[in-house]
Amino acid sequence: MPLLAIIRLRGTVDVPPDIEYTLRLLRLVRKFHAVLYPSELQGLEGMLHKVKDWVTWGEIDRETLIELLRKRGRIPGNKPLTDEYLQQKLGVKSIEEFADLLLQGKLYLHKLDNIIKPVFRLHPPRGGFKKSLKKPYGAGGELGYRGPAINELLRRMI
Repeated sequence: MPLLAIIRLRGTVDVPPDIEYTLRLLRLVRKFHAVLYPSELQGLEGMLHKVKDWVTWGEIDRETLIELLRKRGRIPGNKPLTDEYLQQKLGVKSIEEFADLLLQGKLYLHKLDNIIKPVFRLHPPRGGFKKSLKKPYGAGGELGYRGPAINELLRRMI
């Protein structure tokens, strides 16, 4: 059961209301925000199909997930996510162990929103985008499903 990383790449201007609503349901309110959802979540595939011209997504690997949680993970009060906080709130020894639980599907980040913020605020990618922000990934652009290649983009944005 892979964990999907979804990143909003396009801004908020001229977005049709139904697309904006779907992006809000996914918690992708601003450009360069990322969320993590399990791939078998009911309705997720349809939502991704609807917003495919505004976001990119793919399967996140363990190393990238740990780096994302360490550097960009936040708790209420906008404080960084720490091993001590996870130990106190969830009884998880470290961020690595927490990442493993997320990848195995034993914990869901979107259901822990009162403990850990489910949205990661990212930088624009270092080195810029390689291709167009108006075309799908398969057709020489940046949008839509990109599979494991999402990890390279995430690393440049952390």
